[in-house]
Amino acid sequence: MSLYDVLVFIHVISAILGMGPGMMMTLVVIKPMPKNMTELKHAFAIRNSLHMLTMTGGLLLLATGIGMGLLNTYLFSQGWYTTSLLLFLVALAFGPVLLAPRSKPIKLMIIKHKGEEIPASYKQLSKQLFHMEHLENLLFLTIIVLMILKPF
Repeated sequence: MSLYDVLVFIHVISAILGMGPGMMMTLVVIKPMPKNMTELKHAFAIRNSLHMLTMTGGLLLLATGIGMGLLNTYLFSQGWYTTSLLLFLVALAFGPVLLAPRSKPIKLMIIKHKGEEIPASYKQLSKQLFHMEHLENLLFLTIIVLMILKPF
């Protein structure tokens, strides 16, 4: 097994471990429809655990993806590869630029709120956050399609 094959293997495993949980982060909060703050706090604790897997998988994806390109430099001349890499960097920027500012008020609300009733402001705040997460997931799905089909 060549070094390139090892990188491909790690890349695929990282995609499963990183992208799978990332796609589920929104559903963890939306589908059970938390009815009180205890349930909401629990859902966001699960999201935080999934986020750690997503970050680790994402870093490994980037490292192995670039590593494969450095070993086989012809990849940098392939449109699907460079487009995937560019979209991945855009998706990484979602975290600090689009997601963090939208998740921070929710995190503060969860920490500071007293009582069991979920504040009315949560609905609008979460809607904005989850919308951005859905856009990011679309980017990741586009990247996966590009890597499978290699259309250009």
